[in-house]
Amino acid sequence: MNTVTRLGGFALGLAAVFGAAYGIGRVVDPAVPAAQSRHDGAAAHTSGPATHDEGTDRVPGGLLVSDRGYTLVPVAVPAGEFAFRIAGPDGRPVTGYDVAHDKRMHLIVARRDLSGFRHVHPELAPDGTWRVDTPLAGPGQWRAFADFTPTGGESLTLGVDVTVPGELTERPLPAPATSTTVDGYTVTLAGAPQPGRTSSLTLTVSRAGRPVTDLEPYLGAYGHLVALRRGDLAYLHVHPDGTPGDGRTRPGPEVTFLAEVPSAGSYRLYLDFRHGGRVHTAEFTVVADAAATGGGDPTPTGPAPSGSAGHGTPGHGHN
Repeated sequence: MNTVTRLGGFALGLAAVFGAAYGIGRVVDPAVPAAQSRHDGAAAHTSGPATHDEGTDRVPGGLLVSDRGYTLVPVAVPAGEFAFRIAGPDGRPVTGYDVAHDKRMHLIVARRDLSGFRHVHPELAPDGTWRVDTPLAGPGQWRAFADFTPTGGESLTLGVDVTVPGELTERPLPAPATSTTVDGYTVTLAGAPQPGRTSSLTLTVSRAGRPVTDLEPYLGAYGHLVALRRGDLAYLHVHPDGTPGDGRTRPGPEVTFLAEVPSAGSYRLYLDFRHGGRVHTAEFTVVADAAATGGGDPTPTGPAPSGSAGHGTPGHGHN
């Protein structure tokens, strides 16, 4: 059963909401212990409990506000906009970024119940500020992920919680399924993630019962896949197997990804693919089998509606 909650306590302007959420996170959330700090020697901060997966000393992507000397810093802007900077190890805004997946910055936002998702690409100003029209569509607790590579450095994903006030209807996680429909397309999933191992996930796109064999490149591939772990929203940027023009990768109907999930549990997959000049997003719930590691599911799914995942959730869209 859905639960209706009213969220408040923050200014209605997005800038105030974003800044307040960040400020509270910095005050009440624990820092990663010094023994677990990155090579720069500075403790990394989280916007929630820092979850170290069994058998590793690293925190999964997206759980930290600050990592390896880089910090996600919100910027106050008028309502309707979303802005932030990345502060470097010297405390100054970073202005140099390498291109990864055709962009210098990927901003992904997801509601905490995983019922809303957007993937957008902000524009960089000379002062190091990234700006974009707000991707937050409706009330809720959202998680914002900045996925980037500073020039000459390692790729990073930093995250922060953002609250949008208003009446929120909590939605249960859809049940696991191997097929879903979006914008008239049917996407099927073959393969399943296994904790701590690289797994092959193949998604096949069809339309009106016919395979789609002319997918268009999007972000340097014929598909772009993001996985979020239920509960803490650990972020996984999954890599495609092959690229357009490599002489072996076909433009559909199959798109294959290599994924390694850090733990047993429930994950939400978001596949972006381009066809007909538009980007479409197909969603799936998958479960990484606890039997593969002998562990339990740290984020049990609980009740979920029957049927496959749909595209009618709030907050979809692309820039």
